[in-house]
Amino acid sequence: MMLLDQPLTLLASGGGAESLAGVLFALLVIYTASKLGGELAVRVNLPAVLGELVLGVLVGVSGLGLIRGDGAFIEILAELGVIILLFEIGLESDLKELLRVGPQAALVAVTGVVAPFALGTGGLMFIFGVGVIPAVFAGAALTATSIGITARVLADVQRLNSTEGQIIIGAAVMDDILGIIILAVVSGLASRGEVQPFQVGGIVVAAVGFLVVAIAVGRWAAPYFMRVVNALKTRGDLLIASLLFALGLAYIATVIGSEAILGAFAAGLVLAETDKKETLEERLRPVADVFVPVFFVLVGAKTNLGVLNPFNPQDREGLIVACFLILAAVVGKVVTGLVVFGPPVNRWAIGVGMVPRGEVGLIFAGVGSASGVLPPSLDAALIVMVIVTTFMAPPLLRLVFR
Repeated sequence: MMLLDQPLTLLASGGGAESLAGVLFALLVIYTASKLGGELAVRVNLPAVLGELVLGVLVGVSGLGLIRGDGAFIEILAELGVIILLFEIGLESDLKELLRVGPQAALVAVTGVVAPFALGTGGLMFIFGVGVIPAVFAGAALTATSIGITARVLADVQRLNSTEGQIIIGAAVMDDILGIIILAVVSGLASRGEVQPFQVGGIVVAAVGFLVVAIAVGRWAAPYFMRVVNALKTRGDLLIASLLFALGLAYIATVIGSEAILGAFAAGLVLAETDKKETLEERLRPVADVFVPVFFVLVGAKTNLGVLNPFNPQDREGLIVACFLILAAVVGKVVTGLVVFGPPVNRWAIGVGMVPRGEVGLIFAGVGSASGVLPPSLDAALIVMVIVTTFMAPPLLRLVFR
């Protein structure tokens, strides 16, 4: 998976395209934008990742132009960032909790994937005439759910341990798993440039098979892995060993033709069941703070919102597509509340709780943009969809719980 494929072009005094000065200037801009955007977002009760994205847009091609493209070193940092992010998401997931919330969460999760995917892909193809591959990629981006944003709002309103809260969290985690598999599949389709039933089947089998085998073998090997970690005496024993495990699975995933992020996610799920989970989460956090913002800021930086200019007749269709994607994204998740069965629950809360796309939606958008299959207007429309759904979910969730 190559998120950033174009040459690096930086406004650095005395620095060439790949010079040390150019790279240092890029990092200065990226980390300044990340910290400033994150701080501003948190202070208005929004997720930090949203601030990183918005500030990325400001310093990128749609704003100040301080970062106009991408280069080899920054590209590698962004690749590592998204791998570490998926490792962290897997580590924060709980397979046992998924089994506990059971059929209701599974039904909500499957509906939350199928409904927005069908609405988005079908609408783009039959209403707007978008090609199959970009329509499938955009539809896949609509399936994401940000568990971090939803969990924080549920905690704020003291509903995290309610029936609705447990269903939402369980379904959001399942959405992550299904979404990562879908991302691996559509990335494989994008690299092949066509949709053939046998190829799609092969990619699905490879992705699902790898995830199942990696988790099964990993759970068997985890006790031996922990023994090795406990025997180490050097600094960074747990962190480095765990990163080696995650990078190893990420490498195996790429070798078999799947996505590196699938391997990193599987590694997180495995290590989440060890007694070192909380310690590892704490030690991994600073590493994620270094690499992950590079990915989110660059996703915003290379998003050209100028292609959605309502005053330019040629760009109005892109703006209409953005509005359609927002509608499909919201409706496709809100309907998940209708499939809940059993004792009475707040169905609106469950549906709204699945709406925010957050960092997971940005991963889809970033991979789709880097693959080159998304036209600029559709790429920008996806970013707008992620921003709007992430902004609207927290106040709506508070409202429906009242």
